Amino acid sequence: MFNDQIGKQSIKVKNAVERGAVKKFAEAIGDLHPIFVDEDTGRLSRYKNNIAPSTFPRVFDYGVIEGLNLTIEGLIHGEQTFHYKRPLVVGEEVYCYSKVKNYFEKKGNFGQMGFLVLESLGEDQAGNVIFSSTSTIVISEAVRKVLVK
Repeated sequence: MFNDQIGKQSIKVKNAVERGAVKKFAEAIGDLHPIFVDEDTGRLSRYKNNIAPSTFPRVFDYGVIEGLNLTIEGLIHGEQTFHYKRPLVVGEEVYCYSKVKNYFEKKGNFGQMGFLVLESLGEDQAGNVIFSSTSTIVISEAVRKVLVK
């Protein structure tokens, strides 16, 4: 169903690691570790600033992959992993994009299920990868029927 999308990617989108957004995110996930929210702790850390929680990149804009037309309704968030070269530092700009890594199907209890694997990346201004994230979206047979129309 999405095999022709494998390898396609979005255009890079600039995102900011804003102090207020990091604080709100830390509050939302219930992790108010001082390295995320206390300016003195950040300033005295080895990073010389506060850093963002590891799942913070979920709030970034990764752009649109042309031709990948997914409905939001009925999709299942299967799995997600994050890999970091270094932490995200408050105040920096991150250039984010996504690409279709894989697509495969399996027969399950609810019919033919599709598994769309996306890789999302965040780079610094020089193009060095800061983090990558891999997520799997599960597409049920009912949703697949709607998408095929």
